Amino acid sequence: MTELLSDSAADEALSTLSGWHRDGATLVRTTERPSFPAAIEVVDRVAELAETADHHPDIDIRWRTLTFRLSTHSAGGLTEKDFALARQIDDLLAAR
Repeated sequence: MTELLSDSAADEALSTLSGWHRDGATLVRTTERPSFPAAIEVVDRVAELAETADHHPDIDIRWRTLTFRLSTHSAGGLTEKDFALARQIDDLLAAR
C-alpha cells in the first residue's frame, strides 16, 4: 500500500506543481484546450499514463475544458502516486 502524505508534505509537493490546487484530500487541475478533439487527445494521452502507473484520475470533460482529480482512494488521501501522475500531466499539457 502507498503511504499517505501528511498535510505539510502534500502542501510542499503541491508547491512544485503548475496549476494544481487541493480540494481536501484531492489534487485538482482544470485546463482548456483549443477544441473538443484536442481535449479528447489529452484525455487519451492521460489514459495511457494512468494505465502505465496503475493510477487513474477522475476526469471531467466539458467541451474543451478538462478537470483532473487525483487521490489515492485505497490510502484514503494523497500519496506520492498522485503527485507523480500530476507531474506527468503537467508535462503533457506543457507539450501540447
